Parts: sequence; structure tokens; C-alpha cells
Amino acid sequence: MTLPGPFGTPSRLTAALLAAVAALAVIGLALLGAGLAQTGTGELRIPAVGTTALLRFLVLTGLAVHVGELAGRRLAGEGPRPRALSVPAALLAAAASAGLLLLLAAVSGLSLPVVYGLREGRLLLVTANAFALAALCAASRRPGLAALPLAVAVVAEALRAHTETYTPAVGIGLTVVHLTGASLWLGTLLYVLRTMRLRRGGREVLVRYARMAAVVYAALAVTGTASTLRRLPLDAVLTTAYGRILLVKLLLFGGVSLLALAARSRMLSGGDAEAPARIEVGTLAVIVVVSALLTVVPDPHWLAAS
Repeated sequence: MTLPGPFGTPSRLTAALLAAVAALAVIGLALLGAGLAQTGTGELRIPAVGTTALLRFLVLTGLAVHVGELAGRRLAGEGPRPRALSVPAALLAAAASAGLLLLLAAVSGLSLPVVYGLREGRLLLVTANAFALAALCAASRRPGLAALPLAVAVVAEALRAHTETYTPAVGIGLTVVHLTGASLWLGTLLYVLRTMRLRRGGREVLVRYARMAAVVYAALAVTGTASTLRRLPLDAVLTTAYGRILLVKLLLFGGVSLLALAARSRMLSGGDAEAPARIEVGTLAVIVVVSALLTVVPDPHWLAAS
């Protein structure tokens, strides 16, 4: 969210303070969110859950920024484009994936060679290497080639998230579509807003984004609903950390949907759609943190089955 300064634009000090507050809020939510959600549930406490959630947030953020930049370049058309962030985004995701691998070794008490032999260890290694390769592609003369290693990273994350024996292929497919859609929504909107700010306008870019976003939104709604019905028994909504965090995510999703509708309404009427779109980006970032928390709390399906 951009606050007006004395001359109608945000001062550098204000922007820096807002960025610092937002970063601290994100770190605090990632580190403490899972523990707070598990209060009173009686669920098993997972070691280093806060650090894991923070690292997963960095992975998801790096993925979203890179995927959004690939899509945003196509939507931007002719004209100046913002400075590319795909290389640092991919390197951030690669470092966070490597951090998750090291954390797994530290928590389990196993050596790295042994961890490499575990299913999750192998998938984390694949993810880290995929993001590193994506960074190399982004730095090359053909940055579009990064789409392939990014797809490998998405599939690896979907495989890691679904270790269940009940229809795993369905869960993996839903996660691939959902993760890709979420990355497109957040990352592309961020790139579009940066482009509009650089061009001091560029409403046509936002119009093209809105068309794509409608399809992405539908895909997210369908896959999110299907995944929830698969993994969350109704009697576990309020009694498990997964259910509680999911409720928060649904509330945020409803809020960001209203913001998207407000931006679209203003855009169609010829008004300023950037203000609600900026708030939409901030809310989507919070949703990414909440999504990261969902990946580290106990699976309620197994709790109900036990």
C-alpha cells in the first residue's frame, strides 16, 4: 500500500519504514503463526516449524516473482519495462530450498548424504537445483527458458506436499495448478504495477492482466475448494491448526477478491484502479505467508483417520 507524502508521492523514509514494518510482520507471522494456531489442539509440535514456514514463504515468494515476471513481460507490450527481479528471486528461492535441506538434516540429526536419500531430501535438492538453473536462464539471452526449471520446481513442491496414499495423483495435480495460479496472480500483478509506475500510466497493461486474472481466479477457487474437501474433515475445522489457518486464508481470499472486483470496477469505469490493486498485492503477500504455514502444520486427514 502506498501512502501519499507531502507532494502526493511517498517519501523514501516513509517507504523504507513501511517496508521494514511489513518485513517484521511477515517474519513474525511465519515464525509464530503455526504455534499460535496449534494452541489447545493437542497436536504434535513439529521441530523448527517457524523457521520452516519462513523458508517456505521465501521459496513461494521467489517462485511468484519469477513466474509473474515471465508472464508480465508478455502483457507489458511496447514501452519501458521495470528492472528485472527474476535472477535475485530465483536465487532467493534456491537459497531457501537449500536452507530447508540443511534444516531437515539438523532437525533429524542425520548427515546430508543420508538426508539426500530421503524422499523429502531428494525433492528439496531438485527444487534448489531447479531454481538455480532458472536463475541462469533468466540471466541468459533467452530468459523464457526459465519456465522449464520453474515447472520442475512446482512439480517437486507438489510431490513433497502430498505423501498420502489416498489418490496422491489428484492431490499433486491440484497443487500444481493451484501453486502456478497463485504465483501468476501475485507475481504478475506486482510486475504490472511496477510497469504502470514506471510508465506513469499504462492502463492497457492492467486491462490485459485483468483478462488473465479472471481465468487464474477461477482455477484457484476450484482447486482450493477441491483440496480443502480432500484434506480437511468438517469436524476438524476448529480443532486443528490446519483448519484454523485455512479459515484465516479463506477470509483473506474473500478480502482480496473484493479488492480485485473493486479494481476491475474502477478500471472499467475509467477510474484509478491502482490503489485497490496495490492493497491487493499486499494482501496476497499475507496469503502466501498463511499458505506457507499450511505446509508445516499436521495434516488433519491423518489425525481424523488415527
